[in-house]
Amino acid sequence: MRQSIRCWLVIGAVASAGCATAPPDTLEFGDVPSARELYQQGSSLLDHKHSFLGLVDLTNYQAAIDKFQDIIDNYPYSDDAVAAELRIADAFFDQEMYEEALSYYRDFAELHPNHEKVPYTLYRSALCHYKRASSPNRDQTETRAALAKLDEVMNRFPYSPEAQEAEVLWKELRTRLGSHVMGIGDFYLSHDEYQSAANRYREVLNDFPGLGLDADALYKLGICYTHMNREAEATRIFEVILENYQGSEVADAAQGLIPAAN
Repeated sequence: MRQSIRCWLVIGAVASAGCATAPPDTLEFGDVPSARELYQQGSSLLDHKHSFLGLVDLTNYQAAIDKFQDIIDNYPYSDDAVAAELRIADAFFDQEMYEEALSYYRDFAELHPNHEKVPYTLYRSALCHYKRASSPNRDQTETRAALAKLDEVMNRFPYSPEAQEAEVLWKELRTRLGSHVMGIGDFYLSHDEYQSAANRYREVLNDFPGLGLDADALYKLGICYTHMNREAEATRIFEVILENYQGSEVADAAQGLIPAAN
């Protein structure tokens, strides 16, 4: 009897030792869910957003991103992997993490140049730059980058829904750039640097016409020419203002500066 018990104890000890030395993942590892399951899980996290009193976004974006990344890592050649790339980009965009979003949108357009979502990614890339852009009196590098993406959307995909949206934003950003140049001209004008100011006002007229800045740029260019003793040119500019902007404040100001009208 004691011999039997001893045998069972030995067997039990060996079994216990075997379990103790078994790799932990052997017990916990399970099959990776299918790409479709992972995509549905990630989409569910994003599509059912959570917030606190409508003020604080409590959506678990990182958990969703992890699900989509699992698809890319485990099923890289599936259609769901391509869709997952876009969902990750959108998740970053929704969190206002525009640099990260821009990276994914840019990669998507480069990796899948013939995909139907390329116009979307280009427009979204423009929005990322737009969101990072400064006010008209600051550096406009991001504004110019956004305009480049908008131009690409409109030129490559002129009949896409994104092209129509791009056109509206394009005009806004062109106006911002024009206002930026006007601001530089105003700075020079306020410091009596009339040649430099005139150069900026001419740039507005040549590069940013039809955006609502023309009358003001013309008037200030005329002022510059007056101070530069280019009276004939200044007078002609003021006459053009009277001909084209009758009834405006700029026209009223210009009228008082035309010699024959005094």
